[in-house]
Amino acid sequence: TTPVIWEVGHKFKIKTNVRQASVTDEIGIVCLEVDGQRAEIKKAIKWLESKGVKVEPIEINVIES
Repeated sequence: TTPVIWEVGHKFKIKTNVRQASVTDEIGIVCLEVDGQRAEIKKAIKWLESKGVKVEPIEINVIES
């Protein structure tokens, strides 16, 4: 219920782009493209994980195929 994607985009100097999403009552899976300085992205990931969000990197060509 917390708008973590909106929050992370405002809290850190990064750009976010939702590429794919699947949300049910039990779970939400989002493929989120993130652009910015590497250090800022790392801080954003740490913040997301502190909020209980599981973060897994994927290759961009997986999304585009």
